[in-house]
Amino acid sequence: MKKNSKNKISRGSFIKNAALATAGFYIVPRHVLGKGFTAPSDKLYIAAVGCGGEGENDIHHYATAPKKNAEIAFLCDVDDRMAAPRRKEFPKAGFYYDWREMFEKEHKNFDAVSVAIPDHNHAIVGLSAMQLHKHLYLQKPLTHDIYEARILTQAASKYKVITQMGDQGASCDGIRTMREWFEAGLIGDIQTVYNWTNRPVWPQGIPWPTKHPPVPKELKWDLWLGTAQYTEYFDNLVPFNWRGWWRFGTGALGDMACHIIGPAFKLLELGYPTEVTCSATTVYSGIFKEADFPESIPPSSKLCYKFKLKDGRDLKLYWMDGGIVPDRPDELDADVNMNEALADVPEENDFEGGSLFIGTKGKVSCGWGGSHPRLLPLSLNKDVNVPKKYPRVEGDMDGHWWQWIDACIAGYGNAEVDSPFEGYAGPLTETVLMGNLLLRSFNLRKTIKRKDPVYGEMEDYETPGRYVAYKWDGENMRITNFEAANQFVKREYRKGWGELKL
Repeated sequence: MKKNSKNKISRGSFIKNAALATAGFYIVPRHVLGKGFTAPSDKLYIAAVGCGGEGENDIHHYATAPKKNAEIAFLCDVDDRMAAPRRKEFPKAGFYYDWREMFEKEHKNFDAVSVAIPDHNHAIVGLSAMQLHKHLYLQKPLTHDIYEARILTQAASKYKVITQMGDQGASCDGIRTMREWFEAGLIGDIQTVYNWTNRPVWPQGIPWPTKHPPVPKELKWDLWLGTAQYTEYFDNLVPFNWRGWWRFGTGALGDMACHIIGPAFKLLELGYPTEVTCSATTVYSGIFKEADFPESIPPSSKLCYKFKLKDGRDLKLYWMDGGIVPDRPDELDADVNMNEALADVPEENDFEGGSLFIGTKGKVSCGWGGSHPRLLPLSLNKDVNVPKKYPRVEGDMDGHWWQWIDACIAGYGNAEVDSPFEGYAGPLTETVLMGNLLLRSFNLRKTIKRKDPVYGEMEDYETPGRYVAYKWDGENMRITNFEAANQFVKREYRKGWGELKL
């Protein structure tokens, strides 16, 4: 096996060659794996794209699955600083810098792909894996753009592969407990849901950097950029702080909303929102042009999604970040920490976000992913006695990874996962990213000339995307009453990285 090759492969030649070579492959045949390997039906061979951060966490869960039915066959990362610990931990795994090269050369030697890299490259790697008929575990949010989420959802069905988004809370016990409480009528008809997070915990709402130091020798900068429009390297971006820039990340919504909005989306069977409004911190980046937008994501925001439920009732779902939280529930004593009472994970003592469901009979809160649900007032929890109706996932949140491994081995259509692209993770991601579409539109600026009674002729600006309710046509992925917002549904990939097509 040739490792660490620096040869570049075009997107077009990769897809053409790989498609011809891999049509029909779902499970790695024994003769390809060689002597000493467990039968393919008993073990899943995984190629992991992204070795640090969430990638490290994902790899750890595959390697420690209780059934010992997964193996890290290949590792891929553009940054030696992130890759080195994993290469040491898995010395037998093949290693590549360029996922395209790994896919082209090694597609016969793995069954599934795990992706944990910056948001702007999620879709291109994920779709390419599915086009090779590889099962896919893809970190949240599925994609950077709404259009990309739709394409990946369609691809999961077309290529008949097992897909799972990396929102492990979807597999926790708490979300099943809440379903049982809701069905038992403990809080009545749900009318409003509040969701909030402590994010961002990275630089956000800041000017685009003007200093461009040398690229660190360990980092393959061009590969890291991938589909993003080219920019010179700047400090304090890699490996984590890219989240605060629209060119690469999806901000607080992208980081946490799939975790935090997910329980309401799943339990209330929400579809596409019909209307969304927002408010956000004004961002001045120093690069404004007419009808342009700042590169930096607002440091705080509040959104209100309106949904039409299946029974015809209306529901309001709120999202808040950057220190904004819902009004304090009357049921809490004044000296009680609201985050700890409503959303904190007790054993971790680490608040990241939560949800509050308001019904006609009562209120329920939970941590991110639906963890640790609580009735309000808190005194009610000692007396709640609702029978368990739904089976729990072995391992609770840890079982989210193991569930995917088992389903991949069982084959498409033979086992369920909690966050499949089809029917859940794809539409949820679209809804989350639709919120980002509003935030980007909120700070659109248009330069105008006006005559001031004191200062005379002067240049000013308007913000036409503010203070309006955005009507959303979910099926067609379009805002119907503010055309300028639709430029954010789909971005153009950098030259040489192709276009996302089924």
